Amino acid sequence: MTVVDETPSEPTDARGRVAELHALREVARRGPSDRATEAQKAKGKLTARERIELLLDEGSFKEVEQLRRHRATGFGLEAKKPYTDGVITGWGTVEGRTVFVYAHDFRIFGGALGEAHATKIHKIMDMAISAGAPLVSLNDGAGARIQEGVSALAGYGGIFQRNTRASGVIPQISVMLGPCAGGAAYSPALTDFVFMVRETSQMFITGPDVVKAVTGEEITQNGLGGADVHAETSGVAHFAYDDEETCIAEVRYLLSMLPQNNRENPPTVVSEDPVDRRSDVLLDLVPADGNRPYDMHKVIEELVDEGDFLEVHERWARNIICALARLDGQVIGIVANQPQSLAGVLDIEASEKAARFVQMCDAFNVPIVTLLDVPGFLPGVDQEHGGIIRHGAKLLYAYCNATVPRISLILRKAYGGAYIVMDSQSIGADLTYAWPTNEIAVMGAEGAANVIFRKQIAEAADSEAMRARMVKEYKAELMHPYYAAERGLVDDVIDPVETREVLASALAMLRTKHADLPSRKHGNPPQ
Repeated sequence: MTVVDETPSEPTDARGRVAELHALREVARRGPSDRATEAQKAKGKLTARERIELLLDEGSFKEVEQLRRHRATGFGLEAKKPYTDGVITGWGTVEGRTVFVYAHDFRIFGGALGEAHATKIHKIMDMAISAGAPLVSLNDGAGARIQEGVSALAGYGGIFQRNTRASGVIPQISVMLGPCAGGAAYSPALTDFVFMVRETSQMFITGPDVVKAVTGEEITQNGLGGADVHAETSGVAHFAYDDEETCIAEVRYLLSMLPQNNRENPPTVVSEDPVDRRSDVLLDLVPADGNRPYDMHKVIEELVDEGDFLEVHERWARNIICALARLDGQVIGIVANQPQSLAGVLDIEASEKAARFVQMCDAFNVPIVTLLDVPGFLPGVDQEHGGIIRHGAKLLYAYCNATVPRISLILRKAYGGAYIVMDSQSIGADLTYAWPTNEIAVMGAEGAANVIFRKQIAEAADSEAMRARMVKEYKAELMHPYYAAERGLVDDVIDPVETREVLASALAMLRTKHADLPSRKHGNPPQ
């Protein structure tokens, strides 16, 4: 019997070779199997390529090392060598500007990182740093590939080293779209922004099973490291959304507010919102009584272009607001006390949140506008024992170290050390403005009167009447709206309705600001 060889012969001409190439590319694009894709969809998750398509401008993606395969052996790996090795890498554009990206493909080895997988990520990170363009990671991986042992762990080390080298050089954005456990979680923690999707993404160093074994505590994956936990409690996540489509759309929006690298300024746009628009509503929005709360978000809406801003860490440390917005088409960073939450005091978490935001703005040439209405630092044993001194010093250090244009505006209260820390003129603010409702002092009038006039109050026949008299006297002498301006600590007291125009004019003047720092390897900020 004649045996027929059914193995297809290798192509012998260029056309055949090209056809073979396209067939291999199609295999790589399609992924491991329809069943794996269905399993991914069943979890409510998009595929890696669908995510990239949402992130980048249509048709702009250029893939790197699509046909890469691992070369590991043992534990059955030699029989399973899919193209891409579980991570898709390349570059494209977002609103016409270059962005580098890597996306874990959970359908291949659960997105686990092996040697070839890690090498692909290292390469695209190096390319992003060299090209001076943002790097976005779409994370959906099960950690290190156990079958490859220490080689996989070394791959993470290379990622961490590059995250650190890129820090403050190019924007780095981590988008969590699936699990991220163990050492893998440190890469997102080293980046500038972390996005998460509720229910489908989790981050933790040790999972629920390990927690139960060690401490006896029972907790779900989402309860331990879900999006809401990290957005509200730990502060690990800057943004959290209900679905991948919204999440990735917001990543695009954030990229539109950031420069390509630390040598460029953020992109400007032509604003249709008149720069001299008066904001009469501010006169009624902010009560003159310093004890009455109001929503600082509404103040920000009145000041920025079209009332549009992107709040960072919206649900963590709510007593301070950090946001990116545009004013007269120029991107600015806003740091503002929030009187609706803890009266706008500074505490440990608020200090950390604002300090990191100020550092990010300074790294990427984003001018900083600080809106003050702060009664001081939060008193309490927990705060002192938790290190409010060193945590508050982080915010102080960040402002003092910042060389971008810095403008502060005092709306109402600015008391004590918190006034100094929140970018006062004495620590380097370029311009300081105040509304006629401002009160700048070491402390509130009531507390000051109790300290200064303790003896007179105690000896008075009517101590309450004496206290009221002394409070009034202290306010008249040291807390009237023009006291700081008379001493040059405020550059001008302005009409609130003209705030937008005043800030825009000041920012335009400061656009060419240049500041020289002392020669040093790096500072040693408070920890």
